[in-house]
Amino acid sequence: MSFMEQLKDGLSKTRKNFTERMEDLVGASVDLDEDFMDEMEMILVAGDVGIKTTEKIMAALRKAAATRQIKSPAEALPFLKSYIADLLKTTGPRMRFKGHPSIVLVVGVNGVGKTTTIGKLSNYYRLMGYKVMMCAADTFRAGATEQLQIWGKKAQVDVIAHGDGADPAAVVYDGVKAAIARKADVLFVDTAGRLHNKTNLMKELDKIYRVIRKEIPDGPHETLLVLDATTGQNAISQAKIFLETAHVTGVVLTKLDGTAKGGVVVAIKEELGLDVKWIGIGEGMMDFRPFDPQQFVEALFETKK
Repeated sequence: MSFMEQLKDGLSKTRKNFTERMEDLVGASVDLDEDFMDEMEMILVAGDVGIKTTEKIMAALRKAAATRQIKSPAEALPFLKSYIADLLKTTGPRMRFKGHPSIVLVVGVNGVGKTTTIGKLSNYYRLMGYKVMMCAADTFRAGATEQLQIWGKKAQVDVIAHGDGADPAAVVYDGVKAAIARKADVLFVDTAGRLHNKTNLMKELDKIYRVIRKEIPDGPHETLLVLDATTGQNAISQAKIFLETAHVTGVVLTKLDGTAKGGVVVAIKEELGLDVKWIGIGEGMMDFRPFDPQQFVEALFETKK
């Protein structure tokens, strides 16, 4: 199965909740009247596109109808497909790798798939010919270090780790030193995902940033925020906390295959001003790819057979 087929398959729940409901509305509507617009607005909100983003999309749809750019309900879907694709366009490079090593911090709450994401990212870049290392700086969650070490074996990359309860900044210091000494291209750093105390989270991340910058002044080069697509709008709330505490440069969206809330991709871009850089659509090592907005929209708006 190609990745596009996997993506279409993975988005089946979202498509049922989103595109297929739009198709049903179009099929049952005669005019682009207020009833049509109200129903379309409800579908977007239910698909976890978010209130703010839905308002923007609906304003564009109403304008297109008023100016006769679209003249019938049947023309609304191609318009929305094109408009959402434009909203999702990425603005920067996939990853800012600068120097050797480039440091990539991976942040997010517990349970979203941070450690798995690091394993899959490490495997991806190793296969691309990079010398990759991992750093196990989530020392608070029981078993997190061991989990990363298992992924290290799967991805065939070295893991720098201390024991449970160690100072995360000390682990990062050793990780950076080792990456420099071993001439690594990329160091992926796992971090703790506790959200119960924002002040502690901020202090911890600040300390990690300071340690990195002492050795590599322009690091970290990326800070990826991992979000779980199945949590929908809750993912946006989590993201806002991390945006206050970390210098987030992009989003990894996991578990897209298990959710009817895939519309959150649009909300992340529009409400947070962040590119979705990577997506996960399964458990396997290769069920993880760079996010392609056009590919995503094509899969999302796949019409019913």
